[in-house]
Amino acid sequence: MCCGLAALLGILVHVSVTDQTVGEARTQALDRLTETAEAFEAGDRLPPGAGVDLPGLPAELRTLAEAGDRGTMVGGDDPRPTMWAAGPASDGRTLAVRVDYAQGARTIDGLDRAILGSSALAIGVTLLVGAFAVTRVTRRLHGTAQVARRISAGDLDARVRDPRAGDPTSPQDEVAAVAGALDTMASSLQGKLLSEQRFTADVAHELRTPLTGLHAAAELLPPGRPTELVRDRVAALRTLTEDLLEISRLDARSERLEVDAVRLGPVAERVVRAAGAGPATDAGTGTGTGTGTGTEVRVLRDAVVETDRRRLERVLGNLVANAHKHGRAPMTLTVDGPVITVRDHGDGYPPYLLEHGPQRFRTEGGSKGHGLGLTIALGQSEVLGARLVFTNAPDGGAVATLTLTAS
Repeated sequence: MCCGLAALLGILVHVSVTDQTVGEARTQALDRLTETAEAFEAGDRLPPGAGVDLPGLPAELRTLAEAGDRGTMVGGDDPRPTMWAAGPASDGRTLAVRVDYAQGARTIDGLDRAILGSSALAIGVTLLVGAFAVTRVTRRLHGTAQVARRISAGDLDARVRDPRAGDPTSPQDEVAAVAGALDTMASSLQGKLLSEQRFTADVAHELRTPLTGLHAAAELLPPGRPTELVRDRVAALRTLTEDLLEISRLDARSERLEVDAVRLGPVAERVVRAAGAGPATDAGTGTGTGTGTGTEVRVLRDAVVETDRRRLERVLGNLVANAHKHGRAPMTLTVDGPVITVRDHGDGYPPYLLEHGPQRFRTEGGSKGHGLGLTIALGQSEVLGARLVFTNAPDGGAVATLTLTAS
């Protein structure tokens, strides 16, 4: 806006001064033409620069004078800037005068140079000042945006800490208001999440004691179908309680790795055996074959990685258990270097899971939901520094891909 305003003012000054200068020259030329016409009619000697049918007279003025009108015009073909004035004379001739216009042209040229110079200086200063001011604002906005992205990624300790937002005596602007609001929101969100985490952990801890007694009491019941049902529900409650405790530890980021060199092929076979799938594999040549309706283990390319064996088995075990619970056979667990894939041929993951990731106890369309298994798998993979991605195969079925860092 400042640059546009400076250019507009320059144009207005140029037009105004040019009109004034040209107007004065035209008035002078017309006055000379009147004096010349009086001398011509009286038969007196014409003044210098005046005459009849003067050479160099612009054709437009000659035509105008022949039509019986008077007019002025700045000559374009003269070696020096000249203002011409012409009018009709007797016998169809043209009476003309020429006035030196060099001073007026120099005035306009000098004014144009002054306008261009001052406009360039004003625009340059304006751009420098504007760039400095805008850079300060955009730098603060960029920092605020970075903190917002860190918070959305899970870093609830991130804060903008804008000095203006923390000092009520300093001038407050919109950026400081946004930064202060973001810090307040992050603190409130962190407090609520910590409260929920403590509640989950406390509930899980409180449930462990009665569940332990309930489990012991269930073991003393006489054999029978009711006893089996009670023991099954007690076992489900114990599993849920342990999952809640594990979730609370993951939320609190209190997990510690026990890193060791782990060969992935044997780990995959052990996980599938623990899940009751009972596979037969051939890890030497690269392809495994499964038996029955269990999970098939395929070791295309074995690898050794530096990771926590227990957590890795927990992740793979949850993925295999989810495939058995929600998918359909055939189910495969493939090891291809540091990449492990678990696939079934069921209906695939629901759209909300593909878009937002696993959500605790989320249900969709009246289905059972996915509980805590995939949430724990994702949390443990983040602790391992691995990448767990959920997709659906083009020909149907859910695909979970775990990418580890090879040694």
